[in-house]
Amino acid sequence: MPGVTLPTITLADVKSRNTEECCYVTIGDKVYDVTGFLQDHPGGGDLILEYGGQDVAAIMNDETSHTHSEAAYEVLDELLIGFVPREKAINTATKSDHPSEIVPLPPSVAGLKELQADGAINGDSTRPIYASTGMSSAEDLSKETDASSDYRTHKFLDLNKPLLMQVWNGGFSKDFYLEQVHRPRHYKGGESAPLFGNFLEPLSKTHWAVVPSIWLPPVFYGTYLASLGLQSPFQLIAYWVTGLCIWSLIEYGMHRCLFHIDHYLPDNRVGITLHFLLHGIHHYLPMDKYRLVMPPTLFIVLAIPFWKLAHTVFFYNWYAATAVYCGGMFGYVCYDLTHYFLHHKNLPAWWRALKKYHLKHHFADYQNGFGVTSRFWDWVFGTELEMPASKVLKTS
Repeated sequence: MPGVTLPTITLADVKSRNTEECCYVTIGDKVYDVTGFLQDHPGGGDLILEYGGQDVAAIMNDETSHTHSEAAYEVLDELLIGFVPREKAINTATKSDHPSEIVPLPPSVAGLKELQADGAINGDSTRPIYASTGMSSAEDLSKETDASSDYRTHKFLDLNKPLLMQVWNGGFSKDFYLEQVHRPRHYKGGESAPLFGNFLEPLSKTHWAVVPSIWLPPVFYGTYLASLGLQSPFQLIAYWVTGLCIWSLIEYGMHRCLFHIDHYLPDNRVGITLHFLLHGIHHYLPMDKYRLVMPPTLFIVLAIPFWKLAHTVFFYNWYAATAVYCGGMFGYVCYDLTHYFLHHKNLPAWWRALKKYHLKHHFADYQNGFGVTSRFWDWVFGTELEMPASKVLKTS
């Protein structure tokens, strides 16, 4: 709206406009009069009225509900009627030497710089930024990282060079390493950032389809062998499901007590490098689709102890132990595929909720939310991810 000065509207006034006769909504500091759009909204006017007088940024980006297209935002641009100075803008103006540059909104160029320095972007209050990750939403995980700028700023890893030897030779303290490795980056130079930079590089990458292709045939064959020595199909199913349930606990335990052993990590380069290889690289580059499932060479190392564990616990019957093991292996396959799909696929409604939950573990709070295929054990052990306010910083 060039040449038009829009008014500043109080937040109380916006909140009161939530009826069919007059309905306002906001996105950040912008106020939109959507009264005339109620009848034209594809989902019906009641959906808009449900959020009348409120900020609709989150619901318009909510994958579980419906992610709105660019056309929807273009419609809103035509309905812009003013600005509401939120707490961030008011606080910045209060302590500023030039408050008139900030409010009334929109701010001047000088005022915009003050707002950005104090935690606002483009004149709009920022979404909460989580202290542990430096991010505010799942979308931030896919924002491309400028490798050169990132390296100059943080003095951690150069994404354009092999990462492993940088970790080994970096001389990083444990605290610095943990702070940096849990602040996600997104490599824009190709499919995957270089890890080894030599002939070992292909061993660090795994396409998701490799997992079921390699492990499902042994699971089916082992299940067949177990069926030969058990008295009935019901007994086979009972042991097999027992293995599946045991895996769900192992999944949680490994993620919490092995992959996130952060505070007990030795403060030396051996411990730090092993942590990076095992799970740190996934939190550093969470959207790398070729490092989301476990390479077969690594899982073989874990599969052998699991086999021995099953036959130690269920020592009284080799066939029962084999059925338990196969159920657990099937659980592992489900876990790895689920993990990949949560990061990279559009999913049905229930899975979308699980996707939002898991991605919060990456962008908001890596110290909770260890369940991948379900939230059950997080609920049992009190690590369900709630994103408490104490973990939020209001600055960028």
